[in-house]
Amino acid sequence: MMYDPHESQVEVLFVDDEPDILRALKRLFVDEEYAVYTASSGMKGIEVIKDNPGIGVIVSDQRMPELTGIEFLEKTRKIRPMAVRILLTAYSDVNASIDAINRGGAYRYITKPWKNDELVQTIGEARQRYALIQENKRLDRIVKKQNKELKHWNTQLEQDVQKQTMELSRQNDELKRLSLIQKNTIKEMIGAFSGLIELRNPSMINHSRNVAKIAVRAARAMKLSVKEVESITIAALLHDMGKIGIPDTILFKAFKDMDDEEKKEYKLHPIRGQAVLDSIEGLRSAGVFVRHHHEAFDGTGFPDGLEKAQIPTGAAIIAVADFVDHDVKMSAGKNAVSHALNHVRERLGSMFDPRIYPFIDNALTHLDIYTKDAREDGTIEVELIALDLREGMVLSRDVKSGTGLLLMRRGTILDKSRIHTLMRYARLDPSRKGVFVRIRQ
Repeated sequence: MMYDPHESQVEVLFVDDEPDILRALKRLFVDEEYAVYTASSGMKGIEVIKDNPGIGVIVSDQRMPELTGIEFLEKTRKIRPMAVRILLTAYSDVNASIDAINRGGAYRYITKPWKNDELVQTIGEARQRYALIQENKRLDRIVKKQNKELKHWNTQLEQDVQKQTMELSRQNDELKRLSLIQKNTIKEMIGAFSGLIELRNPSMINHSRNVAKIAVRAARAMKLSVKEVESITIAALLHDMGKIGIPDTILFKAFKDMDDEEKKEYKLHPIRGQAVLDSIEGLRSAGVFVRHHHEAFDGTGFPDGLEKAQIPTGAAIIAVADFVDHDVKMSAGKNAVSHALNHVRERLGSMFDPRIYPFIDNALTHLDIYTKDAREDGTIEVELIALDLREGMVLSRDVKSGTGLLLMRRGTILDKSRIHTLMRYARLDPSRKGVFVRIRQ
């Protein structure tokens, strides 16, 4: 039977020291199909959580006596680590938002006064997120158990045939495995963070990895130090980390379509990204590159308006690689890479450092990340994000959600309704893969 997150019994707790607000929240969710609990302080909220294991979404006001919202969320993180936490505050304070994410593990924050429809939708999405996390944990336990059993039987069979040889091989493999774990711990951690960013925003599928491949190739060609190349690798994979805190209403808009307030909020994401990385001493140099990857050579970029030599080389490289990957995906044609490089050349001396271009050009010549397979009928298969789909495109592969739900069959012709469906699932249940379609070269 297919898993449906809407059927999962997830309960919600609201914590606020103002009784009127708690009553308003209780009324707002009275018609919803799930239980709502309230608490007038952080300490009472902790008691409610301990007594009700079904609570999976925790919404807390920031300004409260005894415990602030951030302190309360931090404590609940230890009690109910998988719960989805949301900060409710009348103060749109960047520092509070970052603290809520770092210390309290907050999913997002909502400012007062809220809009009822948006609040109900946000809580609904949080419930679905928690239900999916729980389901993934359950499936992971099943897979691990099955893998463990399979490994046991295979190992037993091989030992029966050649016990002594297998023992020597096992010892050798164990030594290699431990050595590899020691070398790759940081690399795997960075990869996991990068995956979390893609889960937050499905439009970024493979984006960070592509940017990292291009940037690292260019950095090595420029003969930068091994340490600087490592920092560029980390920064390229995590350059969009700060977008995790951006509301969906802004995140899924093109920059040119944002109003002034939305642009102001969007421009904070490189600062937030650096703030997260700065808490880890070994990642601070990468955090500097993250902060400045939107600076422009002529000083018109953000967040600090640096220009020319003021911009760190690693940030300048990532800026071009970031632009190229976005541009290639928007073009999605046979000559997409050439068009992207033309667009970079048009911006040399304004957006981009002219020194960087030859090395980016060389990197794309030797990398095959954008190579597509052409058919005899003159079409090629391309992988697109949901936002880039157009009416009339034909699916070349089945489309499944992140949890394996079949959404559409291969051969389906996309229309406006189907594209909206795919965009909705890209937000609710994102897949690590894009949508594969065939287009003419």
